[in-house]
Amino acid sequence: MDIREAEQGFDHPVIGDDTLPAMFEASAERNAGNVAQRYKGGIYDRSLVASGVVDAAPTGDYADLRYEETREVVRNLAAGFRDLGIEAGDRVGLFANTRMEWAQTDFAVLAAGGVVTTVYSGSSQTQTEYLLDDAGADGVVVENGDLLHKVLAVEDDLDLSFIVVMDEPADGSGAAGAVRDRDDVFTLGDLHERGAEAFDEETYQGWLDERHPEDLASLVYTSGTTGQPKGVQLTHWNFRSNVNQCFRRFGPRPDRDPDMPTTDTDTVALSFLPLAHVFERLSGHFLMLAVGATVAYAESPDTLREDFQLVKPTTFTSVPRVYEKLYAAVREQAGESPVSKRIFEWAVDVARDYERAENPGMLLSAQHGIADRLVYSSVREALGDNIDFFVSGGGSLSEDLCRLFHGMGIPILEGYGLTETAPVLSVNPIEDPKPGTIGPPVVDVETRIDESVGVVDDGTTSGQTGELLVRGPNVTDGYWEKPEATEEAFLEDEDGGEPWFRTGDVVEIREDGYITFRERAKQLMKLSTGKMVPPGPIEDAFAENELIEQVMVIGDARKFVSALVVPEFEAVRAWGESEGLDLPESDAELCGDDRVRDRIQSEVESINERFESHERIKQFRLVEEEFTPENDLLTPTMKKKRRKILDRWADEVDDLYE
Repeated sequence: MDIREAEQGFDHPVIGDDTLPAMFEASAERNAGNVAQRYKGGIYDRSLVASGVVDAAPTGDYADLRYEETREVVRNLAAGFRDLGIEAGDRVGLFANTRMEWAQTDFAVLAAGGVVTTVYSGSSQTQTEYLLDDAGADGVVVENGDLLHKVLAVEDDLDLSFIVVMDEPADGSGAAGAVRDRDDVFTLGDLHERGAEAFDEETYQGWLDERHPEDLASLVYTSGTTGQPKGVQLTHWNFRSNVNQCFRRFGPRPDRDPDMPTTDTDTVALSFLPLAHVFERLSGHFLMLAVGATVAYAESPDTLREDFQLVKPTTFTSVPRVYEKLYAAVREQAGESPVSKRIFEWAVDVARDYERAENPGMLLSAQHGIADRLVYSSVREALGDNIDFFVSGGGSLSEDLCRLFHGMGIPILEGYGLTETAPVLSVNPIEDPKPGTIGPPVVDVETRIDESVGVVDDGTTSGQTGELLVRGPNVTDGYWEKPEATEEAFLEDEDGGEPWFRTGDVVEIREDGYITFRERAKQLMKLSTGKMVPPGPIEDAFAENELIEQVMVIGDARKFVSALVVPEFEAVRAWGESEGLDLPESDAELCGDDRVRDRIQSEVESINERFESHERIKQFRLVEEEFTPENDLLTPTMKKKRRKILDRWADEVDDLYE
């Protein structure tokens, strides 16, 4: 049976046409005694703990909340928001890191009839003001005293009726004073207490019944890689239909082998990506809590490795940059001795060969078994030794890296979507993953190709290539108060059907129905010679390179392709030491060292062999600053802010072409 036919015919209590808070209520009823959330101790001064709503978790370990307990928190918070004056359609900002309270607050605002507008925790004061002002936020929930101060600094330009703080502010701080002295600033614990006193189950059910799936649920702001962020309008049905679509792909369908891993009540997810971003909000939040899974929050990026051991997750969603760093950490650990490094490199080659082979044969199977005992098993143990599969989205994952993880017994299922599509449009199925693709479309998503946009014909395509156009129940109807941007984003259907959303992405739809991502249409480089070059595949080719941390390819309107290269400084110094070289101590001086440049040049030339002549990097500059969200050169979801990177090293780029 065709996978989409099987998905379409799948029926299950998780699949529905209700609103998001009604979806959560139904799940909490079905799974009342199951663990819904796991939260860590020693990270936050939680006001819900200070007020006795939840127990304190042990420092450095996790505590559990069952579905019936999480539901009670959500209900009381919803009643608290209503008591503060929130009415249907009012916008409430959510300004915090990914954590248990983010998820609870999200459902509570939605249950109260509000619209959640998301603010990334790393947003500057200016960005905070823009995001809250553009949405017309009536109130905001912030994580702690630092974020409270950011809001207080711009509140004169906003029209906020209340501010809620998740954590208990430290005594003597300005934040503690604001909570104590003002009648419009509360802790989340205060809000819960207020709601618990006001809660009435019949009234609460009335709020849920008043909501319609087509009502606006959230404004999720685009990451702003090109210009000011736009508020994407997403309804309850946009999200709810995408929950259905993803569950149909990953749920316990009857056509599946019983031993096939599925997303179900026994799933344990480690939530790490920003919940302010639509990818984690759908995959690690709405989907997981709809099916009755357990969500554990990795509440500090510094302890992610420890969290894998404590949580032992079955699944984890992240962006390609995180998987690249995960591989780099494994490789670094293996390189502690020459012998272990050689074994690791051999095992990597075996994993790829094994994954690519349709019939591995006795010799390769035996080698794979040895490599598993020596290398792969320890990698899986470091990840909790319980992983069914990872999911990658939010960017293009190196095919070689994807195959390597598959070969080690850790499948990474690459998918694709946008904020505007709530977000999942396609994803590889666990029973038939095809590395190098972003899978077939999920059910009820229609696709079409505009072949006039950004076609890159490198002679390897067998299907249709061009800009991907989509429509389906998960697709937004437009941008908040931006009618011109909305009009530009859609293409009218010549047959009078629903308009098509322009994804802005160049893809190939293969003959087998799987989609291969090529490049963002706006990022395709047109050389002055007329040749078209997608930078993504070139940059992805460096994902596993030991000496290179990051690459950004340049060449639009130029004669040839060049690049800015961030070295992996520790690895470069280790190479220098092994060669008996006395390399400079500072990163900046190391980038100017001719010996280092010559070594990196050999790596670039090796990668160049994979590409056509016009796609090869002819010149490069080593730069000492890594691209990160903290220095505003990456978005919070690890996408390069290309304009800002070009501005940051404008002189170096000019030098490349002199």
